[in-house]
Amino acid sequence: MNPATSLDLAPLPEDLERVDTALRGAVDHHDRFLAEVGSHLFSAGGKRVRSTLTIVSSYTVVGVERPASEQAVIGGVACELVHLGSLYHDDVIDEADTRRGVPSVNARWSNIVAILAGDYLLARASSLAASLGSDVAGLLAATIAELCRGQVGELQHLFDVTRNEEHYYSSIEGKTAALFATACRIGGMVSSAPAPTLDALESFGHHVGMCFQIVDDCLDLTGTDAALGKTPGQDLLEGIYTLPVIYALRESPELRTGLGRPLAIDAVDELRTQVIASGAVDAARSVAVDHATKAIEALGGANDLDPTVVDGLARYADRLVARDA
Repeated sequence: MNPATSLDLAPLPEDLERVDTALRGAVDHHDRFLAEVGSHLFSAGGKRVRSTLTIVSSYTVVGVERPASEQAVIGGVACELVHLGSLYHDDVIDEADTRRGVPSVNARWSNIVAILAGDYLLARASSLAASLGSDVAGLLAATIAELCRGQVGELQHLFDVTRNEEHYYSSIEGKTAALFATACRIGGMVSSAPAPTLDALESFGHHVGMCFQIVDDCLDLTGTDAALGKTPGQDLLEGIYTLPVIYALRESPELRTGLGRPLAIDAVDELRTQVIASGAVDAARSVAVDHATKAIEALGGANDLDPTVVDGLARYADRLVARDA
């Protein structure tokens, strides 16, 4: 389920087609191999969540009577490229075999190719951001640094059964929520939104990003291969103890005997079952709901937003909580 379908904003479908066209152009290169590798995950699909947030955030200022500006499309593409580049790098770190239902770049080619292709996508994102002005370029550069900080913070607690909510929140604020917040702020920036509106959009994006990642971490425990496009339980296998696992360890201390060290693949499903049975997934989803609520409340921080778009963003936040893939 793509939450963008819940927005029901007239120009959005065509604007997202413009984003896809611009993405193809952004990753194209006269070196056909680089072009193929750079477009690999983009061609496999994806929800375009970050570019959707940029486009819709621009609507909050200029309305939905006409398509998004070319600057908003470029901003959305830049954010999407940062996300895609980070996925290439993540799959190397995770030694992932699949992504979005297709072989990962590292599995199909090599780790070196995946790292360099990810760097290429980040460079293309930076170039596009620079075309929108130094403020946008600086913001995106700072966001890429935050992604790195969040990922490093996560790596510091691999197989750590004492990992707590503070560590977890700090990590996902960097590796996920920061880019969501930036995507929203860029949509406002290219539309010349005033400072209170930019702050409201950024806060909305932050909470939506937190919500998105928490739900994603729950789905890694409850989802299926077909729905996720990757093997469920991957976080447990890699020693990444997310919010539901942190809660489950608190409620079921006996889980510590199975965690805290690398797992055999056949042990993952049993541990997933134990975490789900503890009620920890439901507890984590309630935190996601709180963030969705805070995201909607954040839009009240600016009184000049288009009410139709605000309603659409509220539905979007609600759908992110309810998503099953």
